[in-house]
Amino acid sequence: MKIILDAFGGDNAPLEIVKGGWRAAKENSEIELILCGDEKKINDVLKKENLEKLSNVSIHHASEVILGTDDPVSAIRQKKDSSMVVGLNLLKSGQGDAFVCAGNSGALLSGATLIVKRLKGIKRAAMAPVLPTATGPAILIDGGANVVCKSEYYEQFGLMGSIYMEKVMGIEDPKVGLLNIGTEECKGTETVMEAYQLLKKAPLHFYGNLEVRDVLKGDCQVLVGDGWTGNIVLKLVEGVAKEFSGELKAMFKKNILTMLAAFMVGKQLKAFKKRFDYKEYGGAPIMGLNAPVIKAHGSSDAKAIYYAIQQAYNCVRQDVVGSIASALPDEKIEKQEKK
Repeated sequence: MKIILDAFGGDNAPLEIVKGGWRAAKENSEIELILCGDEKKINDVLKKENLEKLSNVSIHHASEVILGTDDPVSAIRQKKDSSMVVGLNLLKSGQGDAFVCAGNSGALLSGATLIVKRLKGIKRAAMAPVLPTATGPAILIDGGANVVCKSEYYEQFGLMGSIYMEKVMGIEDPKVGLLNIGTEECKGTETVMEAYQLLKKAPLHFYGNLEVRDVLKGDCQVLVGDGWTGNIVLKLVEGVAKEFSGELKAMFKKNILTMLAAFMVGKQLKAFKKRFDYKEYGGAPIMGLNAPVIKAHGSSDAKAIYYAIQQAYNCVRQDVVGSIASALPDEKIEKQEKK
């Protein structure tokens, strides 16, 4: 299985990206890793970090880099030899099975849509980050790609999210919750109320409306909303987790008694931290494309990249794209039903 990795995307590129990719290839011989980027600089990292040459790791040279400050669409069109564009074109041409990138989110979304393209029948591609909850992981779709959505988009988001959670996360019959300002069926905008009715009739386990305060309780494994709502939920959860972690750490370091208490519950604290560590979940798949594309966090270190590659591997192995394509209604039938 060929996994393409943008070695120059992200705040910690190329060092942490290359290290994470090398580890994934070292531990899984089924992965054939293709590192996209400046060949000399990648080889310099491998040499400096004393990373042995692996037969399942190759380099595809790319002379340019798309920066986080670049305009997304302009960068895709103008930087044809960037590690991101080169990697996406390799994916499109079938020279790779999945693409992993920690670079410019807007550029990756634009590039993936323009180059790899959407599955036939999919209205909009969607970012789908995975969030930790009290009962396990949940996927948030859309996490920021589509600020304004039509009601039918929500239905497709629910379908794609359900397939991902079942195939990749191993959750049978995941519950789908529609992010809203109340649990009543009549709540929300006209579009959201229409989406409720579509999800209610869709071939998935629809839970109903879900208030944001209940997201982390874990009642639902698929959280559906427009990109505006989804991104606010995502940033809020990340912010609360960071502040809570900082306050907890400060509390346990307050004096000798609190440090002793921390020592006594050390294993439980480590387990708690692991469960809420975004690095463990890899990245956010861009759902609805013709091939798996994983957007890793911009600040990803080697560990996060390692898990993002594992995530891409699982997407290919479980044929998530094929499952989504098979689940889509036939366009001819759909048109007849509308008539």
